[in-house]
Amino acid sequence: MLDVGVNNRAQRQARPDVRLAQLADRQHGVVTARQLRAIGFPSSAIRYRVRVGRLYPVHRGVYAVGHRELSERGRFLAAVAAVGQGAVLSHRSAAALWGLRPGDARSPVDVSVQRSVRRRPGVGLHVVRSLSAADVTRSQGIPITTATRTLLDLAGVLDDRSLARAVHEAEVQGLATNAELRVRLRDSAARRGTPALRELVDDGPRPTRSALEDATLALLQRHGFPRPRTNTRLPGLPDWVEVDFHFAGTGLVVEVDGDRFHSTHWRRRMDARKQALIEDAGYRVIRLTWEQVVHQEQQTVRRLRQALEQSAA
Repeated sequence: MLDVGVNNRAQRQARPDVRLAQLADRQHGVVTARQLRAIGFPSSAIRYRVRVGRLYPVHRGVYAVGHRELSERGRFLAAVAAVGQGAVLSHRSAAALWGLRPGDARSPVDVSVQRSVRRRPGVGLHVVRSLSAADVTRSQGIPITTATRTLLDLAGVLDDRSLARAVHEAEVQGLATNAELRVRLRDSAARRGTPALRELVDDGPRPTRSALEDATLALLQRHGFPRPRTNTRLPGLPDWVEVDFHFAGTGLVVEVDGDRFHSTHWRRRMDARKQALIEDAGYRVIRLTWEQVVHQEQQTVRRLRQALEQSAA
């Protein structure tokens, strides 16, 4: 009976640590001081675990459990927890969690809140006037602005090209549509970046799939070219043949060659086969590289104008 009693006491003593492990597992390795006290850790027990390296302070009142290195999600949740009640992940950090653009571990974590709070190291704080229930959700256990609200916020902090890629990615993933954004822009007060976002929405989606395609589309727009169809199939070609750009009503096709997708032996063979099929169907193909689009802009514009005139004749 005595041994059983000892075992029971040991189990009761271990219970808070078991709860801590379970909580950390659900929360990307992050817990708060309030949560620790709620599961049975007095302040002295928290200080002891910090001293012996079981808890590592990340922000005031927020701890990493077991090790210092948090995942991106752990960093995001820790920043939101540090700001406290009503705080949500937003702007670039929300875009990273939604998968709309890459994250950056060197940058502060963007957090929005409607109340005035003390700033914290490592947190990019945004005190906003409006953050309705319709603007907020949870993703992977982290309070976050919806994808639509995230795009509205991004419009104020990204350049036009980066914003276009984020809008396109949201459309591809089914996280936001042009129709939803149009409604939000209509109902939202004027704010920084909304003209750029409204132009994107009014133009319709830009279904490009790489930074080089974005740069090419931007070049065409800057120089007054007609808007081409993008990532499209053409009559008379096999279903697997999809061209990067085609100017409707002409026989001109533009293909862009980014190093990441076109540098392998297999990819080069496929590109050659694809071009042969396109030309055999009566189309003219212009191939462009990053160097030509970005650093040889004027020469590329002249080349495209000449090709477009010849293809339309």
